[in-house]
Amino acid sequence: MCASVLTSWNISSTDIKVKKDNPVELFTIKEASEWASKYLNKNVTPSNISYLIQYGRIKKIGINGDTLIAKKDLIKYYDSYFGNREIKWKERLGEDLNWALSFDYLKEADTTKHVHRLHPYKGKFIPQLVEYFLDNHTDNFKKEVYFKKGDVILDPFCGSGTTLVQANELGMHAIGLDVSAFNALISNVKVGKYDYLDLDFEIKKITKELKRFIEDSNTVKFENKLSQELAKFDNKYFPSPDYKYRVALNEVNEDQYGAEKEKEFLPVFLNLVKEYNIQLKQNKSDTFLDKWYLLHIRTEIDFICNLIKQIKNPSTKRVLSIILSRTVRSCRATTHADLATLKEPVTTTYYCSKHGKVCKPLFSILSWWERYSKDTINRLCQFNKLKTDTYQICLTGDSKVIDIFEELKKKNPSLTELAKNQKIKGIFSSPPYVGLIDYHDQHAYAYDLFGFERHGDLEIGHLLKGQGKEARNIYIDGISDVLRNCKRFLADDYDIFLVANDKFNLYPTIAEKADIQIVKQYKRPVLNRTERDKGAYSEIIFHLKAR
Repeated sequence: MCASVLTSWNISSTDIKVKKDNPVELFTIKEASEWASKYLNKNVTPSNISYLIQYGRIKKIGINGDTLIAKKDLIKYYDSYFGNREIKWKERLGEDLNWALSFDYLKEADTTKHVHRLHPYKGKFIPQLVEYFLDNHTDNFKKEVYFKKGDVILDPFCGSGTTLVQANELGMHAIGLDVSAFNALISNVKVGKYDYLDLDFEIKKITKELKRFIEDSNTVKFENKLSQELAKFDNKYFPSPDYKYRVALNEVNEDQYGAEKEKEFLPVFLNLVKEYNIQLKQNKSDTFLDKWYLLHIRTEIDFICNLIKQIKNPSTKRVLSIILSRTVRSCRATTHADLATLKEPVTTTYYCSKHGKVCKPLFSILSWWERYSKDTINRLCQFNKLKTDTYQICLTGDSKVIDIFEELKKKNPSLTELAKNQKIKGIFSSPPYVGLIDYHDQHAYAYDLFGFERHGDLEIGHLLKGQGKEARNIYIDGISDVLRNCKRFLADDYDIFLVANDKFNLYPTIAEKADIQIVKQYKRPVLNRTERDKGAYSEIIFHLKAR
């Protein structure tokens, strides 16, 4: 291998200065791939090196039109946490893993930007993945541009509306379909247009009414006293940060000590309940709202819900419904650690492993309502600055049979005319996985709250159907039916991109049954950022076209 050694240069394009007494060994892309292959004892292609440059992993040094890379930068990357993770994941998941689609350089704030965190939702993809395939850039992996401004995009499994939002940012029109009425509500609120003065007025009005409603409540007095007692107890037995430090050093058996102190504080809690005559549980447990909310929380929920029903502006009403739904989700009677995986309702104080102290259930929604109201307005305003003058809407219906143009005409005649004239250019969507999520049940509180009609029987890959052979066959039929139905509304030269973790290798059969062909596959790592789930995991973006 012929290595380039730089002894004295001034490189204006990268603003790098290299002195004679500190020579920097430089490689061409080909030389870098050969060196890296030996360094890692595995094949590293020139495309791999180009990817590192293109996505900012290593610096590009330009001299006389040539692209060079410093050896020290390669070593630094391959020895780093990110470099090591990439190598290890490829060993476990295969060399065809496209690390450019990991977006590992992004912060959580980037992947949950503006309206993308308007409401919690399981199973959504990050906006950057949508943007990668919809925008007009090309690179070593995406060698063509598939969509342009003004195109109409379809998402037949719309979920929480990520595709709709990103299509708007990119100046494209988009139609979403979803069998869940609540999913459609989330999606449409994200891309809606609002009178922000009216929004501000209604939020302040309801907040004021709620404060007045609870100000003389015995429950508020009880919770204030409980918080005082808890603060004294936790400061004494769980001093921060000393307690967590001792747990980390195994000087304290957290499970045993936490259980002892939880039991020790319980009589204090029960005495306060008796003193203030607090009824914790509701009188029935027939619905989700009956089972998972303390009585006073439920009373406040119903109070705000009734106020929202009185709002005359329909777009304002929808936004406040989402704020309330997000608030209600955070106020369930469970421990802080079990919010996403409900086990049993919690109605007493408890030792909290997440916070390392004794915590209490919530007795009022006020703080969450105020927090989410402010956050929602901020996020809508952020997105409003980026919005383009295009159409986006999510229709509620069964993607297997819905007449898209007929239903769209009822909601948005202008978009209907546009879509009919130029046809829908393609699809970007993430179908549900086999036997993984109950999309209605994850928002059971919202269905109870707003009285939405459930259509869980129409979900494809429903959790309760499992992952057995029969469930897989039903899944194949369901997805292929959706694609066949949607093809009727697509342009002749359509492009379809489907994101799926196809561990059962179902999509070749799905494509065949839908009479379309898989022309390319992009295998991407899905980086799990939680402490509990760090396993190597990938999904495939299938690119499909007409036969």
